Amino acid sequence: MTEGLERDRLSHDSASWQRAVAAEMPAGRRWESAGAELGGDVAPDGRRLLFVAWRDLANPRAGGSEVLVDRLAAGMQARGADVALLCGGPSAQRAYTVVRSGGTYSQFLRAPLAYWRRFRDSDLVVEVCNGMPFLAPAWCGRPQICLVNHVHTDLWRMMFPRPVAAFGQFAESQVLPWAHRNNLFLTVSNSTADALREIGVADDRIRQICNGVVQPDPPTPRSTEPLFLALGRLTEYKRIDLLLRVWQRVRTVVGGTLVIAGDGPERQRLEAAAGQGVIFAGRVSEEEKHRLLCGAWLLLHPAVIEGWGIVIAEAAIRGTPAIGFDVPGVRDSVVDGETGVLVRNEDQYASAWVSLALDRARTEQMGTAARVRAEQWHWSAAVEGFAAVVDEALARSAGRARTGKRLIAGERGINLDTPE
Repeated sequence: MTEGLERDRLSHDSASWQRAVAAEMPAGRRWESAGAELGGDVAPDGRRLLFVAWRDLANPRAGGSEVLVDRLAAGMQARGADVALLCGGPSAQRAYTVVRSGGTYSQFLRAPLAYWRRFRDSDLVVEVCNGMPFLAPAWCGRPQICLVNHVHTDLWRMMFPRPVAAFGQFAESQVLPWAHRNNLFLTVSNSTADALREIGVADDRIRQICNGVVQPDPPTPRSTEPLFLALGRLTEYKRIDLLLRVWQRVRTVVGGTLVIAGDGPERQRLEAAAGQGVIFAGRVSEEEKHRLLCGAWLLLHPAVIEGWGIVIAEAAIRGTPAIGFDVPGVRDSVVDGETGVLVRNEDQYASAWVSLALDRARTEQMGTAARVRAEQWHWSAAVEGFAAVVDEALARSAGRARTGKRLIAGERGINLDTPE
C-alpha cells in the first residue's frame, strides 16, 4: 500500500473523477456525474451500497486501499447507486456519503452501532479488511463482499508488539476467512489472491479486478543529471533504510541525487541515517509529484509487500521504470526485465540500480514498455468489474435465501412449486 501521498488526490474532487471515468467508457456506456442522465444501455443502479473501511482518503495515513475504495465508491455513485462509506479517523465528504464511526481502534466497536442506526437497509455491504477485520457477518445480515488489498502476514510482527501481532495475524488468517465463509472475496492482484488461498479462502469465492491509474498531465522533462526517486509513506515496511544503505554504494559509481518524497513516523530516523546526495522532500503536491515522476530516471521501491503498488503504476504511465523486490504486489506491478527489474537481495538491488543508471537506452526502453502497459489500466474497468461482482454477490445471496426457504418448506411438507 502506498500511503500518505495518495491522499493528495483529494485535489481531484469527486465530480472531476466521475467525468474522467466517463471519458474512459466506451461509446454507449458512459456516465457523467452522480444523478446525471446516463446514456446507452446503462441504467441507473439505484441500489444502496455501504463500504466499511478503516480509513477515508482524507486520513493523513491513507494509501492505496483508500484510493481504490474512493474510486469504486465514486464510480458506483456515478452509475446511480446510493453509496456510503463508514470509517474511522479524519474524513471528508464527496459525491458519496462519508460517516465517521470512531477513532483508529474504537471504530471496530462503534461500526456495528453506526450500521444499525443509519445503514441497516443497505442492499450490500463491502467490508474492507486492512489487517484487522470488522467481522461484518456477525452483525450485518445483508449480502456482503470482503475486499482485501493485501494479506499482512509478516507485517504484523514488523509493526506491532508480539502479543498484538499474534492476535492480529490470528484474526486475519483464521477468523476472517471463517466469518466470510459464505461470501465472495475481492482483490486487485494475483499475489493477494494467492495469499487468500493460503489462509483458506476457496478459489471459487475469490474475484479479482484491475487497479487503475489516472492519465497524467503532459510530461515534464526528464532530468539531465542522474535523479532517482522513492515515493510513499515513510514506515518500516517500506524499507527506505535499506535504500539508503544501497545508495551509498550506488552513488560512488553513478553520482546524482536520490529524492525521497513522503512523510511518516520513520522520517526523523531516516534523515539522521542519510548520507550525501539524499534529499527528503516531505509530502509533495500533485504538481510536484508529477514533475518528480517525470524527471526521475528510476523509481526505487524497496517495500517488503504491497497490495498492488499504485505508485509504480503512476511512475510507469510517465515512462519511468521501477526497481523493486520480488515480493507480493510489486511482482504484479512490475514485469521483470520489461517494465522494470525485480530483485531478491540488497546486492542485486545495487547491481540493477547501477546497471540501469549507466545504460540509458535500456532504461528508456523499459520506460516505454511500462507506459504502454500502464495505459491499459483504467479505473472505469475497475468499476465495471466491481459492479459485476456486486451483481454476483446479490444473486448468490438470493439463491441461498431461496434454498433456505425450500429446505424449511420441505421440512414442513409444503411444495413451493404448487400454486396455493
